[in-house]
Amino acid sequence: MKDTLIVDGYNALNAWPELHALRARSFDHARDKLIDILVEYAALQGLRLIVVFDAYHVKGGKERVEERAGARIVYTREEETADRYIERLLGRQIRGNVWVATGDAVEQAIALGRGACRLPVRELHAQVVASTREKKQRLQARVDEDRLDSRLDEGIRRRLEQMRRGLTT
Repeated sequence: MKDTLIVDGYNALNAWPELHALRARSFDHARDKLIDILVEYAALQGLRLIVVFDAYHVKGGKERVEERAGARIVYTREEETADRYIERLLGRQIRGNVWVATGDAVEQAIALGRGACRLPVRELHAQVVASTREKKQRLQARVDEDRLDSRLDEGIRRRLEQMRRGLTT
């Protein structure tokens, strides 16, 4: 059973330094980029992901749920905050450990009171950065292992090096 990570989307978007410039140009693109980053992180960590964006000020907004690469992306209905949606979600039975990522201290306290673990969005950001760095290091190690010279006998490697330098006899 997978643990669940619930993220207050706009709260995370506002706290993500790499997305500030993109957000200034295109809010929609910044939101999509955040979702992509979180989906990759959840996949690397083996987490079930729910990202909640509120439509609190959207006139006539209806609740909408999208599935993206195994993640659930929720846009709340008009006059419903992401916090309120997350509270409703925590009221349901979610199996396994549940982490709620938000920058809102009150929401963190409510999440704790409902049995979830709190995860400040800045800490989530740090975990995502660390996870991405580890993934790159693992990939680089694989590339290094897959190099031909790492699989050659020392004598053959020396002989090829001599040939490369034009030192053959």
